[in-house]
Amino acid sequence: MTRAAPLPISIRGLTKTYGAVTALDSVDLDVRSGEFLTLLGPSGSGKTTLLMVLAGFIRPDSGSLMFGGTEVIRRPPHQRDVGMVFQNYALFPHMDVAANVAYPLKLRRVPPALRATRVAAALDMVQLGAFGTRRIDELSGGQRQRVALARALVFEPRIVLMDEPLSALDKQLRERMQIELRQLHEKLGTTTVYVTHDQREALTMSDRIAVINGGRIAQLDSPRALYENPASRFVAEFIGESAFLKVERVDGVLRCAGQTLTVASPPPDAASLLLMLRPERVRIVDRSAGETLNVFDAEVTSIVYQGDSVLLQAVLADGSPIRVRTSGAGGSPMAPSAGDRIRLGLGPADTVLVADDGN
Repeated sequence: MTRAAPLPISIRGLTKTYGAVTALDSVDLDVRSGEFLTLLGPSGSGKTTLLMVLAGFIRPDSGSLMFGGTEVIRRPPHQRDVGMVFQNYALFPHMDVAANVAYPLKLRRVPPALRATRVAAALDMVQLGAFGTRRIDELSGGQRQRVALARALVFEPRIVLMDEPLSALDKQLRERMQIELRQLHEKLGTTTVYVTHDQREALTMSDRIAVINGGRIAQLDSPRALYENPASRFVAEFIGESAFLKVERVDGVLRCAGQTLTVASPPPDAASLLLMLRPERVRIVDRSAGETLNVFDAEVTSIVYQGDSVLLQAVLADGSPIRVRTSGAGGSPMAPSAGDRIRLGLGPADTVLVADDGN
């Protein structure tokens, strides 16, 4: 399928309130041409409201929305030329697969012969070339998701919006579809805005992620940057598994749980700081370890085998709880037991400080 160049999206000052509730609070956001950008946040954060504004189903109270160089804030949905994949797929049960996919082309009055060619190409693209005559109720959840995607792409939109399209699938199928969607995006290069509350899904699929909280963008960055250098406690908690320890500045020295910290990067300029501890970055160290590490004494409280990993729960000398995740493959000569006293090491590059935003 020959496709027109994807369009960038420019959002400025988008605000939407419902009575006393502010769903969007003067949001500014640029989505690059051909980018896969995910809106990630908890329920009620504003991510779906923002997607519905892009689609034209919700009119904001104020702000600007541009697709390419065109202001579209007052355009109705059918004039925005965007493909939309809904959470429940929104397929027509009385139509077969081919008729569902052809529906956007029929609305645009594409001639029947060309319509059939495009439908066939769209179904081939999502690996459903032989399913055109199937009824919707004869399809599995993954197949319905593919039909909804083919329908969103068949008229060659330059922007595609997706509202949690994988949430109804089981874990194994959802993870497989994440990879398939990502590969399809790389093939087509369509500007895509994707909504999810699943942080692992966002990390897997996105070029960039906008973490939304309280109608505002808390951080916009690449998956790796968000995970390794979150801007706040909220972002750190929402992206990955973390524990947090209070950090004090004493005469210009950073101290945590009674220990002086060595860091690789300057701490954020914030009144209150926290040490973010990712369980997979903390490791059990020998007392004779000669490398530069931030070391904490701890006592093991429990050990949980989880197949591919072992989760060790411990408590530091000051009573702070901490977790350590190690490989579950085979035994380790340093494997502790509940009640053991151990030393935990954290490298300076993994000693990440975040602003305490009160979450």
